[in-house]
Amino acid sequence: MEGGNSPSLQLQQLPLATAAVTVQPHTDSFSYKENLIGALLAIFGHLVSSIALNLQKYSHIRLAGSKDPRAYFRTKTWWSGFLLLVLGELGVFSSYAFAPLSLIVPLSAVSVVASAIIGIIFIKEKWKPKEFLRRYVLSFVGCGLAVVGTYLLVTFGPNSHEKMTAENITRHLVSWPFLLYMLVEIIVFCLLLYFYKERNANYIVIILLLVALLGSMTVVTVKAVAGMILVSIQGTLQLDSPIFYIMLVCMIATAIYQATFLAQASQLYDSAQISSIGYILSTTAAISAGATFYLDFMGEDVLHICMFALGCLIAFLGVFLITRNRKKPVPFEPYISMDAMPGMQNMHDKGIAVQPDLKASFSYGALENNDSMPEIYTPATLPIVQEQHGSKGASPPYRVLEHSKKE
Repeated sequence: MEGGNSPSLQLQQLPLATAAVTVQPHTDSFSYKENLIGALLAIFGHLVSSIALNLQKYSHIRLAGSKDPRAYFRTKTWWSGFLLLVLGELGVFSSYAFAPLSLIVPLSAVSVVASAIIGIIFIKEKWKPKEFLRRYVLSFVGCGLAVVGTYLLVTFGPNSHEKMTAENITRHLVSWPFLLYMLVEIIVFCLLLYFYKERNANYIVIILLLVALLGSMTVVTVKAVAGMILVSIQGTLQLDSPIFYIMLVCMIATAIYQATFLAQASQLYDSAQISSIGYILSTTAAISAGATFYLDFMGEDVLHICMFALGCLIAFLGVFLITRNRKKPVPFEPYISMDAMPGMQNMHDKGIAVQPDLKASFSYGALENNDSMPEIYTPATLPIVQEQHGSKGASPPYRVLEHSKKE
């Protein structure tokens, strides 16, 4: 009896084990609630992060314009911004545990909209209504498009959900679509890195593509880590699995290298270009990674996918218009730059003191002198009016230097 019942028992348990790792259908009402929770957490996190970054920027500007000798990390404003920044990043991190990856990533447009609005409110220049509308009409149009795109993303975003258990993540990690995607991404990354390092191709698209490819792996690992933490909090411990620590190490490593390439891009290009192009490339790469690894669009109909793509395009256009209207910072330069003068040594060249090179001709401003050096340093002739002191035969108390310069 027992031997005859055991095969049927195993056959009945097999579908249950398989159903535990399949994606939940998008018709489940609870999945919509999870989408809403994740979207609200992401929007809240990006808003708070934008306020925090502007607070820290305000603290730097305030110290630079005053005689306060304190460092920036000794001010309450900077620490308030830092605490808000931590709170905002925690909100964004938590959002990945509830909503699909392809829904959370495009919502970073909220931070661009918030930064634009905060910059317009706290502007210090005097302006008239006509000038204000003329200068900031692109920003208002971009903010409106970004809001419309965000609404479409939340409404028509992917609605597939599964528990982020170690078994599910391992199954996704060894699936052939993701392995093929990783192979293509590694080849493209190595080619871009070769042109960037060996060929000195410092184009903004190449640098930001490197950032986008690293960022796609960062968000994949962030969702895995956040989801496993949420499942552990709900009662099923996942922190003792090796895949959790593998994802954690990959998350930290890719985030560090991503920040390194972003810092290099900020030294070469304007922040507005980095914001717009980086947002478009990073969002596209992250959505592709989420669709390949987590199968975000599995079971979605064509209408939802097309409306989601339309929302992404509208958000891309809005971010582009917002960043296009930003002012380019003009660095302060003195009237005479010692490093820019020919014949002058650079003060940063191995600590050598700045000394003039008297063997070469130099130019001052727009006036260029190509005469020989002895004639340059020869004293000029001054008109001398001799006065009579005492007798006519007495010599003057000074000596007149005569100088004639050939024309």
